Amino acid sequence: MVARIYKPARNAMQSGVAKTKFWLLEYEPELPRSIEPLMGYTSSTDMHSQVRLRFETKDEAVAYAERHGIPYQVFEAHDPEHRKIAYSDNFAFGRAGQWTH
Repeated sequence: MVARIYKPARNAMQSGVAKTKFWLLEYEPELPRSIEPLMGYTSSTDMHSQVRLRFETKDEAVAYAERHGIPYQVFEAHDPEHRKIAYSDNFAFGRAGQWTH
């Protein structure tokens, strides 16, 4: 069973960067999820899907996987460029676009 080591991206619906500071180690699913016929819930018998380990750095996550003999695959983080956008930029004198209402 292969584990994924990655740094999660920020939530697309928020501008904050919460829960994106740590590296995660998660197992890839072995079996597909199934739908229970009685209630319609989605279930899985794969217990590794519940494991999510958090590490400060990528090196710590890789060291943990190697120490415990877990095959892993590292996905590098794509840190977005930091853009400072302010409300006052809408009214700036040197604004590129026209102001129309």
